[in-house]
Amino acid sequence: MKQDMTFEEAMASLEQIVQSLEKGDVPLEQALTQFQEGMKLSKFCQDTLNHAEKTLTQMMTEQGEPVIFDKNEEIE
Repeated sequence: MKQDMTFEEAMASLEQIVQSLEKGDVPLEQALTQFQEGMKLSKFCQDTLNHAEKTLTQMMTEQGEPVIFDKNEEIE
């Protein structure tokens, strides 16, 4: 996995790995390597999504302090 990979690039690589493994014609050693790479990509994507969610569910007060939205709170 490249260090400067974008979320979209990671998802595309993960999709390719899944398709390759689903075909079942990959030698065992290569399948294990692809699986490990897929796990790294999956974690990267999940971490990126968690960070994006955290960023989007915050707002700033006039004093610049973050306020967390309550996910269960109804919008009026």
